[in-house]
Amino acid sequence: MSSTKLTYQQAGVDTKEAAALVGDIGKLRSSTEAKRKLYGAFGLFAAAYDLSSYKQPVIVTGCDGVGTKLELLLHHDLLETAGKDLVAMNVNDVLTTGGDPIMFLDYLGIPKIDKVQISRLIAGMTEWLAACDCILAGGETAEMPGIVPEGFVEMSGFAIGAVEKPDLIQPERVQPGDAVIGFPSDGFHANGWSLVRRVLREHAEDFSTEEIIAMLAPTRLYHEEVRALRAASVDVRAMAHITGGGLTENLERFLGHKGADLSIPAWNLGAIPKVLQHCDPADQINTFNMGWGWVVIVPQADKAKALAAGPGGRELGVITDSEGVRVSILP
Repeated sequence: MSSTKLTYQQAGVDTKEAAALVGDIGKLRSSTEAKRKLYGAFGLFAAAYDLSSYKQPVIVTGCDGVGTKLELLLHHDLLETAGKDLVAMNVNDVLTTGGDPIMFLDYLGIPKIDKVQISRLIAGMTEWLAACDCILAGGETAEMPGIVPEGFVEMSGFAIGAVEKPDLIQPERVQPGDAVIGFPSDGFHANGWSLVRRVLREHAEDFSTEEIIAMLAPTRLYHEEVRALRAASVDVRAMAHITGGGLTENLERFLGHKGADLSIPAWNLGAIPKVLQHCDPADQINTFNMGWGWVVIVPQADKAKALAAGPGGRELGVITDSEGVRVSILP
């Protein structure tokens, strides 16, 4: 038996390198505190935020990841995009409640510390967080040699927001006859990539590297549309972030026994039509956002104001008293 005494570093974990990394990303993180500040110091065991500016605060939270899109993002060295996706997938969910995204935490599982890689992931996160005034409050970078494969990163995000209780979105207020307003996506976002990846594997000759990279555009943040709706005093009865499950499942989450009839234009962005031609027509509607990453339900009287809340706003259809969401593609 060897008498050599092993160290944590020899086992593949370098705690000093990890501690130094926190300092290295400090400037990136500080950009997310331009308008909001943590209550207390950054880097402690937990983060705090002072809610005393709210009269009746309700806490809202979300947790999500990047999914299998991450494989292609790593392959094409699009680390900043992965960070942006992680933020948007969580922040958008918080925005659906009418809440303000206040704090964000990330979890990164890695085989070993790579300062450049992690700094680029954080750079993507902080760019999107600064855009929506959400603080990078902390997180966890876990070195797991032998568990996380070389060249891979596990990613999860956690968003925390708050909303005044009277301003909390109440989807049960949705009524038949209400207008369904959509705002465009910038691509597949971070959903449906298991299907996209299979198409790319089986029909590789149909897609150039440039086309694939374009389809990997980061998930869009919809904070500006939400702020514009609020500023215009639009009576928002529900909002939906269109992720896995497409328009149908994400609207059916809150419609209950009501439904919707939607008509959407064919999705002609970049090489996306080439992907769709290899997918089952019905299944693609239940998998992808089909060009619409954000949906707002408003009374007909507020339709014009809602359409003006963001670029590309379009009336997609109407709420019905017949259960289920029906989607037709316009020629």
